[in-house]
Amino acid sequence: MPLRNWSENVQFSSAPIHAPETTEEVQEIVRASRKVSVLGARHSFNDVAAIDAQVEDATARPGKAEDSSWAYISLEKLHAPIEFDSSRGTVTCNAGITYGELCQQMHEEGAALHNMASLPHVTVAGACATGTHGSGDGNGNLATAVVGLELVTADGGLRTLSRGEDGDAFEGAVVALGGLGVVTRITLATEPAYTMQQYVYENLPAAALYEHFDEVMSSAYSVSLFPDWQDGMVNQVWLKHRTGPSDGTACIGAGSMAREATPQTGPGGEELFGATAGRAELNHVANLPPDGVTPQLGVRGPWHERLPHFRADSEPASVVELESEYFVPRAHAVPALKAVEGLRDLLEPVLLISEVRSIAADRLWLSQSYGTPTLGIHFSWKMDWEGVHRVMPEVEEALSPYGVRPHWGKLFTLPAAQVQAAYPKMDDFRKLLEAYDPGGKFRNGFLDRYIFG
Repeated sequence: MPLRNWSENVQFSSAPIHAPETTEEVQEIVRASRKVSVLGARHSFNDVAAIDAQVEDATARPGKAEDSSWAYISLEKLHAPIEFDSSRGTVTCNAGITYGELCQQMHEEGAALHNMASLPHVTVAGACATGTHGSGDGNGNLATAVVGLELVTADGGLRTLSRGEDGDAFEGAVVALGGLGVVTRITLATEPAYTMQQYVYENLPAAALYEHFDEVMSSAYSVSLFPDWQDGMVNQVWLKHRTGPSDGTACIGAGSMAREATPQTGPGGEELFGATAGRAELNHVANLPPDGVTPQLGVRGPWHERLPHFRADSEPASVVELESEYFVPRAHAVPALKAVEGLRDLLEPVLLISEVRSIAADRLWLSQSYGTPTLGIHFSWKMDWEGVHRVMPEVEEALSPYGVRPHWGKLFTLPAAQVQAAYPKMDDFRKLLEAYDPGGKFRNGFLDRYIFG
């Protein structure tokens, strides 16, 4: 069967897939290949991770025939033990490890990350390279935890970069879309393990959200809004509260004990600006069971079993979907949300649900939150290619007055010039790519279109 991505809308070219067990093997593969790309969890919805691909997307060019000098590399078998440095407060791991695998071991060591994506099934390197983010007014995206990188460059050499020693170049190298080389090991800043409680509120009036937007988004450590943009309501609000250090007691994990817990209301009580506290666990998509979601109802548990929306031992989703996501500066949050709500009639036939999250500003050159705190407006689309391609440009036009930036790993149709103009350090990033990979070994159609096009 042809290799496809998670949603099966991207068919990768038929280049051989290598699963090296050592860094030396990675170096050999890179030296011997004309084109190289790394495969992670394949949770991107466009061809950002493909050497070349056939993408069922209006903006992507057709794939090419197989080239024997091309190579895909999977890091899932790379021997790179997890190493903790308590004096520096860091963890170093195989860049191809998933957050689900890494965070369980971190928690056992009494360490934690500041944030996680909604899916713990994605790889650390892939999430960081595309600016994937999680939520929280005070929380930078996942890449902001990166303090060190080890990568194999185009000539097969091994290079290390660190936040402390490489300055501006490091800030350009973290969210790099795979363009600098094969990241083999990654070092993340940690903090002491902590516990959390998760609460869900239903039917927040959109008018109340707009009036009290900052209060809603700051009402927990991590806040997610789930609107379908219909009926003047936000369907659900998910609040994730930090409750203190992890002492190994009184914590319930993601199992049957949590599902039988007595419902509790959040610190704000039975209501949140007109939304009512959920009395049972809920999936964020209407009519889907909550079997795979992380425990709600205020049940206290470890950080890595509350920060994501889905459990690591569950399937990534109950439905196959397409995804888009757009970021706007936090200062434009309310008018941007109102602009999307104005498209409700266009959205209704093709949308499963949206998610709205806040992300703190950072200094990573290609981060969607570079230089400004942002609001991420995510769209989970039905598998309706024509309908999604018809609606995306309308959403993008509505958000364009607000300095919109697309998620690098999801579907969008914004012109390359508009994407490039949204990043003040784009010229510096091009120069960095050319310095690391002058022959374009790690260049692909996506980079050609949106970085060099």
